[in-house]
Amino acid sequence: MKTFHHKDLSALSFLVTGGAGFIGSHIAEYLLKNGAGKVRVLDNMVNGFHTNLDVLKLYPAYEFIEGDIRDAELCNRACSGIDYVSHQAALGSVPRSIQEPANTNNVNVGGFVNILKAAVDNDVKRFVYASSSSVYGDDPRLPKTESYIGNCLSPYAVSKRTDELYAQVFATVYKMPVIGLRYFNIYGPRQDPDGAYAAVIPLFVKGIIHKTPVYINGDGEQTRDFTFVQNAVQVNVKAMLTDNQEAFNKVYNVAAGKNFSINNLYNAIRDHLKSSHAATYREPREGDVRNSLADISLAEKQLEYVPEIRFEEGLVQTIEYFKELYN
Repeated sequence: MKTFHHKDLSALSFLVTGGAGFIGSHIAEYLLKNGAGKVRVLDNMVNGFHTNLDVLKLYPAYEFIEGDIRDAELCNRACSGIDYVSHQAALGSVPRSIQEPANTNNVNVGGFVNILKAAVDNDVKRFVYASSSSVYGDDPRLPKTESYIGNCLSPYAVSKRTDELYAQVFATVYKMPVIGLRYFNIYGPRQDPDGAYAAVIPLFVKGIIHKTPVYINGDGEQTRDFTFVQNAVQVNVKAMLTDNQEAFNKVYNVAAGKNFSINNLYNAIRDHLKSSHAATYREPREGDVRNSLADISLAEKQLEYVPEIRFEEGLVQTIEYFKELYN
């Protein structure tokens, strides 16, 4: 695993909310592998997996609290003695937010405020949180730059935009150094391969291997800036540890800076698996944006972010992970 920092982590303590989930478990694993003094994971195991925690249990610096960010008292306990918070816990998925808008708001907004206030009350040095490219909504401009956002297209997008506004206010009112990260289609090993809201890449791999129906929404020409999970780990670690005062109290695009269509993605997976399995096209999905591409220059400048693993390389690693899982 490549190292993305230069500081000694042995005297530092970290809280990773949602650390049993996809991105959170990769962040926690990086910190533990690189000698962090304490890595505490908070997760209610609704979207998290015990198999992800098994990787973390190998390290004596690992701690686990099972609980919900909607519990303010629990958030306060989780932040006790913590230097840096990486907030990854959320209810993801645009379709789920359309089905469950109140639940999405309670977790993503109410829970966010709870953990943010707990960080303030416990004198946490830095608060880094996951936002989403969904906040760009219907703004047609490409590439997406942090300054221009459109109207939100889903309750999920509203929840993430609201988090950004709360973070801005907490930075001003409580002097909390906060950094937000707008994720663009993060993919990689440990993504949820099952369930109603499974991610597209594991769904494609599973369907092609098992020769079961694979669905593409719309015409498949919609584009996404697919971003390998280790790039997301890199920017989270750099955001937590940066000494650049100008980096604080901003939001940053986290992406590869190049987009591919869903058809490109499907064909690349099918080619790698040496399959001729055809996809089934269906109606476009409500709340989805048509095209997505990030300008990552702000993160490159302020956080020294370098998306080292490009789409094709990350895709091969991801396919091989799920291929082993399904065979």
